[in-house]
Amino acid sequence: MKQSLYVALFVTLLSACARKEKADLIVHHAVIYTADSLNTVAAAMAVKDGKVMAIGTNELIQGKFEADSVVDAKGAAVFPGFNDAHAHFFGYANSLRRVDLVGAKSWDEVVGRVRDFAAKHPSAWVLGRGWDQNDWEVKTFPDKSKLDSLFPHTPVLLERVDGHASIANQAALDAAGVKAGQTLTGGTVETRNGKLTGILVDNADELVSSKIPEAPLAEIIASLEAAERNCIAAGITSITDCGLNLPEVRLFDTLFAQNKLHLRLNVMLSDNEENISWLLKNGIYEKDRLLVRSIKFYGDGASGSRGACLKHDYTDRPGWKGFLLKDAAYFAEKATLLAKSDIQMCTHAIGDSANSTILKIYADVLKGKNDKRWRIEHAQVVDSIDFHWFGENNIVPSVQPTHATSDMYWAEDRLGPQRVKYAYAFQDLLRQNGWIPLGTDFPVEHIDPLRTFYAAVARKDQAGFPEGGFQPENALSREDALKGMTIWAAKASFEENRKGSLEPGKLADFVILDQDIMKVPAEKILATKVLATYIYGQAHHRAGL
Repeated sequence: MKQSLYVALFVTLLSACARKEKADLIVHHAVIYTADSLNTVAAAMAVKDGKVMAIGTNELIQGKFEADSVVDAKGAAVFPGFNDAHAHFFGYANSLRRVDLVGAKSWDEVVGRVRDFAAKHPSAWVLGRGWDQNDWEVKTFPDKSKLDSLFPHTPVLLERVDGHASIANQAALDAAGVKAGQTLTGGTVETRNGKLTGILVDNADELVSSKIPEAPLAEIIASLEAAERNCIAAGITSITDCGLNLPEVRLFDTLFAQNKLHLRLNVMLSDNEENISWLLKNGIYEKDRLLVRSIKFYGDGASGSRGACLKHDYTDRPGWKGFLLKDAAYFAEKATLLAKSDIQMCTHAIGDSANSTILKIYADVLKGKNDKRWRIEHAQVVDSIDFHWFGENNIVPSVQPTHATSDMYWAEDRLGPQRVKYAYAFQDLLRQNGWIPLGTDFPVEHIDPLRTFYAAVARKDQAGFPEGGFQPENALSREDALKGMTIWAAKASFEENRKGSLEPGKLADFVILDQDIMKVPAEKILATKVLATYIYGQAHHRAGL
């Protein structure tokens, strides 16, 4: 009897030792790039309660864990969910309700798209975005005459691809009371022979865009849901939305609470007194999927519309240097104010003069090494004598690799052969702090993060131009590009301890691709497909697994 009892006890103990831990999800036979500090590559992982439980070999994970949901990746590559460090999610959603003008090869094609759209979608205003005169045979700003002829009574406003210029017809200008000869700080109302052309650069756009009627709430929500579907299908799980106001933040808060949105958003509030006062009074606002801890300032315009502020004249426009959108004293005042808080200061700066001005203002208040992670958004053209400000003051350059490959056709025309060497200088910027966050700036560029990766490592366009890459000395390694799209992007918003790499205890946000972008020839990267996107260990997109 006693012997039987011992046998039963032994069997019970043996069963207990063999019992597996319960997980919610197991992914096995994968090539998992964890993006951790050692660039660890694993074969399997277990997920529970939306977080990574363990990473390891197939034998370890399958031997130790069991789950109702099991994914055999069949050798597919797995990466942390892509984190777009600089984009305009709300703006992208709005663009889905407007005329898409991206890729139009002439002003006539732009007008034709607008005409066709308006015929199918009659409304009080006709809105569009995405035109770029640099894509046309005649690379000059258009005028509004054709829009006036087609739409004599309906206001039309068409935003340039970079968001730093637009063209309005006369009906829209009349609605806003815009007159020839009107001047303002940080913008231009362009005229030709004393008459309005309809071109509004930088702050001048606000004169007309502020008159656009608000869309119905149901339409706004539907477009946000559509935008999210597109982003998740592209492998994006986190986005920094650069430049919103409190009503948009409150809408996001409501939609997250209602489980209508699932992405993670880090929102930069736009520079205005209401936003700044609210954030300083209430402090960092952090929910499960929503973070607000920064103010987005606007230093200058963009190179494509010659609004970027340069130290010396534009090579293709003598006598013109661009402009700051506000006086330097304003940025200095806000930097002094925010330096007393935990709020991030994030400033758009494209031209070398704008970058130099903002870097020195930051340095004056940061006073050396720190962990405030104040950011320069774009850091596109930096004078060789100004790079050191980033490293000496831990200022974060937040860059968008596809800008280099979109602008390379005309960048030297704008900047000249010497100045262009220090434009889109990602390696020079990376060396300053040893890390660099990467974004797309969508809808200025395409939402696809694989284009970001390709542009960063190959410095070529989708057709493989130019041979050898555009200024290839500033290409990033694949490891650095991946980190820039994952863990370094998370670090740029102080979130590296909860997401950005696939490590035990961190969020199980990940993407499965049909090709290993760390190994395939560069020319094959853009052919890669997203097989699945997971947020909190739950599949929100599946296409092939």
